[in-house]
Amino acid sequence: MEQEIRLNKYLAACGIDSRRGCDDLILQGHVEINGQPCLKPGTRVKEGDHVRVDGKRVTLLRSTTILLNKPRGLVCTKEDEYQRETIYSLLPDAMQHLHHVGRLDADSEGLIILTNDGDLTQRLMHPSNKVEKEYLVTSNQPYLQEHLELFLSGVYTKEGKLSAKSLRRMSARRLSIVLDQGAKRQIRVMLETLGYQVIKLVRVRIGSLWGGDLEVGRHQLLTAEDILKASVNPDQPAPKSMLRSEAKKRAKPVARKLAGKGAKPFAAKKTARKMTKARRESLNEPPRRETKGRAAKSTRRKY
Repeated sequence: MEQEIRLNKYLAACGIDSRRGCDDLILQGHVEINGQPCLKPGTRVKEGDHVRVDGKRVTLLRSTTILLNKPRGLVCTKEDEYQRETIYSLLPDAMQHLHHVGRLDADSEGLIILTNDGDLTQRLMHPSNKVEKEYLVTSNQPYLQEHLELFLSGVYTKEGKLSAKSLRRMSARRLSIVLDQGAKRQIRVMLETLGYQVIKLVRVRIGSLWGGDLEVGRHQLLTAEDILKASVNPDQPAPKSMLRSEAKKRAKPVARKLAGKGAKPFAAKKTARKMTKARRESLNEPPRRETKGRAAKSTRRKY
């Protein structure tokens, strides 16, 4: 655990509720820290503190993130006021504490991420990050070219001006549409405004993460590499700090292995540096600046 963490974030990481839901629990007096009632969501929880909700002690859960291929007919909520079946009916009891990142309406299908990592949720949902989501959309009639151009330039709807980042025609009635903004039921609203009816809508990509062979109604655990893919777009490089740490991790074992086989330490380090440079290039990390040293001196003309 971090040295100090906000109380609402702590409770959300314990699987109690979303941060907003935890704010309500705190303000209503359901939470105690070290035996004392706490009514401030911003209170800092330190390592060793005892936190209780309605008298029951709560502890941090291990961070878990899954990808679910949502079928049509289910709603993205834990409890539905109309008693409709929810996506949580597809998950085991051990995953009922996870929160869905964004939503797909009941008539839509495809990929949705569920996690108890609040920072990941913020990263994926914040508008400034512009994480892409790609959809395959089938309509009841062929698309007109002028309407496809409007999709990119902007369609004026009751909710305001909405536009897609990009699109590709798959057939006369089928489009691949990429969004990087999160208006409610955006694709359906845009199409209905232009006189189309959506027959089928499937989300097939989040960031750079594709569903692959994940069957409808099934879920899979996401690795750290998968989570990184979901956080960045295909044309967007991964964070430099992460690339550098990955390159270092892969280079050190090479140096140790070569040194263990009798190679000179300097030769092992030199080989490791070459391997690191290759890794950096494969990960699209900018090359290091050329230093002014022996190489620069060796190129000087002698008179």
